[in-house]
Amino acid sequence: MIPRGETVASFESYKQAQSAVDTLAQADFPVKQISIVGDGLKSVERVTGRLSYGRTAGAGALSGAWLGLFFGLLLIIINPAANITFVGAAVLIGAAFGMMFSVVSYALNRRRRDFTSVMQVIATSYAVTVAPELANRARNLLDASPQQQQQQQ
Repeated sequence: MIPRGETVASFESYKQAQSAVDTLAQADFPVKQISIVGDGLKSVERVTGRLSYGRTAGAGALSGAWLGLFFGLLLIIINPAANITFVGAAVLIGAAFGMMFSVVSYALNRRRRDFTSVMQVIATSYAVTVAPELANRARNLLDASPQQQQQQQ
């Protein structure tokens, strides 16, 4: 649900909007009445590298090893009589299965996507909104704030 209210300030970055909310919070403003709304959302996918069998196998082995470590430590917590050898075995087995599953998955999808990426949603501007009955108070607090005056310059 999109928050309802009046926009009391707009900023180009999320950090600036966050600073405005901090200013209001420090002035004992009812923070439950504040929202930061991102406008002009854009989806950005940053390509981080090229996929290969080696890179896929390494990433799969690493994630499988982490899962194996988790289960190995869980086994020791549940059964204190188990020794550290079980943890090592669980890490190795997890790495092997992780490597196998990621290589098979890559082989099946190879020509569709041969790169790695990170997806991000970015807003072009951020509006600080508050309940209509508190809008004038919020504007006055933000106008009087030295931090906000520096950001506006």
